Amino acid sequence: MKRVYPIICYIAYLLFTPVAPSLAISQKIIPAKAAIVTDSSGTIIYGKFPNTRLAPASTVKLVTAMVVIDNLYPWTTVIISENAAKVRSIQPRLHPGDKMTVSDLLHIALMKSVNSAAVALAEATTGSEQSFVTLMNLKAQEIGAKNTLFSNSSGLPTKGRQYTTANDLTLILKEALNYPLIREILEEKEYLVKTSAGREIPLKNSDNLLWQSTNVIGGKTGYTGTARNCFVCAINTEKGPLYTAVLGARLRSSLWSSTILLAEIGMNSDAVFFPVKPLSLALTLPDED
Repeated sequence: MKRVYPIICYIAYLLFTPVAPSLAISQKIIPAKAAIVTDSSGTIIYGKFPNTRLAPASTVKLVTAMVVIDNLYPWTTVIISENAAKVRSIQPRLHPGDKMTVSDLLHIALMKSVNSAAVALAEATTGSEQSFVTLMNLKAQEIGAKNTLFSNSSGLPTKGRQYTTANDLTLILKEALNYPLIREILEEKEYLVKTSAGREIPLKNSDNLLWQSTNVIGGKTGYTGTARNCFVCAINTEKGPLYTAVLGARLRSSLWSSTILLAEIGMNSDAVFFPVKPLSLALTLPDED
């Protein structure tokens, strides 16, 4: 059964709301702790607490993926350790002794946010997750994500400090999309992983917007009880690519409507009034998992 989440009320609001200045738009229209839309130059078109440090959940896996690709060949075989297999994670479960390629594990980590896959990749890269996190933090600083700090490769809640900002997430996604393999994975709706023992693991991307518009380049979801629902996304528009991030949304469904609304704001930032775009009239989504 499908549910329709209309955002016509948002668009009606925007129809009569002047764009300049963009920050005058009510922050209540995005039901999340923080949100942002930027253009390809990094200019913030709209921001709701864009530099507030918040828990990142599985969006950290974008940095995990970049560090892995910086150090390992995609066809390298990885054996899942007991430690990685026991990490708290969603389905599909990885089993100790499973053998699969780095590429396959990246698909599992980015498309389905399986925490065991992220830990297995970290261990394969540096021998331990702890040493891998050092490389993750160096990568974040290299990208310019100055308000980001990681303490694990998965995004799970941890005793150590772990945070990012909506603004930093757009910088991270923009850099991640420069990696052809990551871009390919984020664009993939479905994928089939086969272990060396013949086990088949079907994957369906957790980014629901891939089914809503061909303009979506790709994005990364995340959820923990602390972080709530998070999503960073890149969308092609007439004005070039736009980068959005939503952090701390109570409802998963609001990630999709908020992202589309942010893209609308970005596309129409030069207009006197926001016109209605067909993409925004209604958003039909499958039932949540």
